[in-house]
Amino acid sequence: MSEKQIEERNQRHSARMQRKKAVVDQHIAEAQIERGVLVVNTGNGKGKSSSAFGVVARALGHGMKVAVIQFIKGRSDTGEEGFFRRFPDLVSWHVMGDGFTWDTQDRDKDEARAQEAWALAARYLADPAYALVVLDEFTYPLKYGWQPLAPVLEVLAARPPLQHVIITGRAAPPDLIAAADTVSEINQVKHSFVAGVKAMPGLEW
Repeated sequence: MSEKQIEERNQRHSARMQRKKAVVDQHIAEAQIERGVLVVNTGNGKGKSSSAFGVVARALGHGMKVAVIQFIKGRSDTGEEGFFRRFPDLVSWHVMGDGFTWDTQDRDKDEARAQEAWALAARYLADPAYALVVLDEFTYPLKYGWQPLAPVLEVLAARPPLQHVIITGRAAPPDLIAAADTVSEINQVKHSFVAGVKAMPGLEW
């Protein structure tokens, strides 16, 4: 490539980036609303909860108080829990499930535990001291009918104005998606478990 061609290429690139910057700057200038955001991480792929816990770390970096309520997962030896429990003044962590439904095989018990977890979550969702509330695997109690969606939406709508909420889990109900501000659908392309690789500490738990 000649020097002239390189210069022309660089000029085209610079012009594209200037146009792109103008669009981005305009969006930033127009986004002036400050309020809490409802995030839903759904889909069949890996990373919904991991993404939420990344935001927990981000919130801690700003000195914010965080509550995490895990609705399905029952183990208390995960790396994320072990790490975030090092910040007892900022993080309230609750493992409220008894394990996945195929492990418990007890619908009534699962429903009771889910309702108990929701009652706890609702208290955090009314407390302005908590800047972020994570409802991990909460879509399952909604999907299975253990917790009616209508009162959940009412509590979410009435939460403190600056409180952020992240809800994770597969098959998020359409009405929850409609109420959310940000929705990410994480789809599976490949997963090591399908190839026979066991869940490895530090990656899966």
